[in-house]
Amino acid sequence: MMARNKPLAKKLRLGRQLKSNVGVPAWIMVKTNGRVRTHPKRRNWRQSKLKP
Repeated sequence: MMARNKPLAKKLRLGRQLKSNVGVPAWIMVKTNGRVRTHPKRRNWRQSKLKP
């Protein structure tokens, strides 16, 4: 379980990862004719954990 009260540094790291955890934009898929579909740095909260 994660604590309700988090240190600021950990909160900033979590927020940064949350913002970067987005898929590939549609215009990139169109530009590359569908060759680029997945983002190599995409993360799932169940599959891979962040460093504390």
